[in-house]
Amino acid sequence: MTAPAVLVHVAHAGDHLADSTLEALTLARGLGEPIAVATSPPSPRALDQLATAGIDRVIVAGLDPDRALLAPAVGQVLARAVEHVGGGAGASVLIPASFFGKEVAAHTAHLLGAGLLIDVADVRRTPTGLAGGKRAFAGSWVCDCETTTPLAVVTIRPNAVAARAAERPGTPVLESLAVEVDLPAGLEVIERTVHSGSGRPDLAEATHVVAGGRGTYGDFAPVEELADALGGAVGTTRDCVEEGWISHDLQIGQTGVTIAPRVYIGAGISGAPHHHGGMQASSVVIAVNIDEEAPLVQISDFAVIGDAGSVLSEAAEVIRAHRDAEPPTGI
Repeated sequence: MTAPAVLVHVAHAGDHLADSTLEALTLARGLGEPIAVATSPPSPRALDQLATAGIDRVIVAGLDPDRALLAPAVGQVLARAVEHVGGGAGASVLIPASFFGKEVAAHTAHLLGAGLLIDVADVRRTPTGLAGGKRAFAGSWVCDCETTTPLAVVTIRPNAVAARAAERPGTPVLESLAVEVDLPAGLEVIERTVHSGSGRPDLAEATHVVAGGRGTYGDFAPVEELADALGGAVGTTRDCVEEGWISHDLQIGQTGVTIAPRVYIGAGISGAPHHHGGMQASSVVIAVNIDEEAPLVQISDFAVIGDAGSVLSEAAEVIRAHRDAEPPTGI
């Protein structure tokens, strides 16, 4: 019996694949035949990563770069790709759960008449479709959702699974896909500004997050120092954004970015419900605070009672020393 097709939307991070894409590919291998779908040709490095992930087929739509920024256009590409591979009952589309990815998923599911699962942390087959677990209502509910349609579209929460190499490397072959994109009237890219990055991973997808709160008194240097030592992202609270200490795109919370890192470090953060709702899916929570009664300290897996700036700087120094002392590995 032929394994059902599992299409994965390939998101790039420069010349390589985003970590969230590699995680989705790992899940896809357990659901059927994984097939990558890209809106532009992957770089040589990305192709090597696809091979390591066990991918043999890569569907490339060659979408105009501006149209690749529009969710309706990418949704049409994915829907057309499902038709291209002859996706019958059991076929599915996996998409990393960024803000853009969730919008793409909605358009794709609408065009295919497919069931839609959003922000799930695991995916499995059921007699009627696909099912997955997720948190809802600021993490207060843990839900199990299931599709009952022949086709399914799923967005995968970042860090839901550790990306793993396939037992058998693939041999990616590019397949061109012609797609006539029909955009809604008036929808077009008027202007695009590319901001220079910090070199840190995206907050929503980072495996390690160091967040600073009001207890930093606006000095985020120790927060950034530890984040860089860990190879992680910097986050913050609504109070710090409103004070103008740091940009809004780094705010964690119900009206900010929802994160699910493997390690979250909250420094000088009391742990208001608004912030708690945005980070409580973290696997390990570490609190650094002078107040041992702070709500974040009470829910943490590990707490350090002390001055946030001093603790973070000392931790960064120890981590760098440990890293520098490690013997080289690999070739």
